[in-house]
Amino acid sequence: MDRPQLPLNALRAFEAAARHLSITRAAMELCVGQAAVSHQIKALEARLGAPLFRRLPRGVALTDEGAALLPLVRDAFDRIGATLDQFMDGRLREVLTVGVVGTFALWLLPRLPDFAAAHPGIDLRVLTNNNRVDLTGEGLDCAIRFGDGAWHGSAATPLRAAPLAPLCAPALARHLERPADLATLPLLRSYRSEEWARWFAAAGTPAPALRGPVFDSSPLMASAAAAGHGVALLPVAMFAPELAAERLVQPFAATIDAGRYWLTRLNSRPETPAMAAFRGWIEDACRGPD
Repeated sequence: MDRPQLPLNALRAFEAAARHLSITRAAMELCVGQAAVSHQIKALEARLGAPLFRRLPRGVALTDEGAALLPLVRDAFDRIGATLDQFMDGRLREVLTVGVVGTFALWLLPRLPDFAAAHPGIDLRVLTNNNRVDLTGEGLDCAIRFGDGAWHGSAATPLRAAPLAPLCAPALARHLERPADLATLPLLRSYRSEEWARWFAAAGTPAPALRGPVFDSSPLMASAAAAGHGVALLPVAMFAPELAAERLVQPFAATIDAGRYWLTRLNSRPETPAMAAFRGWIEDACRGPD
């Protein structure tokens, strides 16, 4: 059976009149006469078998039926408009929204032009976070996170290891000859409070009482360390530019493995072509040089 043709012109006339609460202003917006708008609305009312407006001395008011229909019509037109906006040069651009933990975002940023050049049909949107992510609630297609890869209900693709080591400003490093000397300086901490104790165990030195501020962002903690405010336990590979420029130095070789970076998505959501393209690209990028 053929599907009845949608009365798009009538729906557009209804939406404009409902938004303005005026047939006259709707007609001006649509560049047609008032009679045409009234005709389209009456035709829609006849098809639905219900009045959509109450006519007032000045303008119109929505009936209960009209008020119920309006958000559905608006949503439908918004979706159509959003889809049309995704076309570029005759091709459909697919929007891909990726959440990225802040530390990895610093590494990712200079590489994004390469992704754009390789995948011009993907409109990539990057949102940074502190590793605590709600894929559904934040409207993310996927997220790059740091940890052990075991997130409930998520598929996780390993990207790269990120051993942690103490990093600090060169001026502080000059006072550090052995790991025990760290006890004399503020030790900047993340919300993963056990990491310093694990590092001191790996270095064969008793852990001192921790003092110093706690950060929820490794880039912010790295900035504090570079400014001389203390020693930070950071993923060395993510701060290669700062180490090369000697804004930060690594006073001791000992490292710990506290996790790695993963690309995650919900198991309940099938992988789209854009998600697959990004996964392939980021895996290749992570195999390249820092």
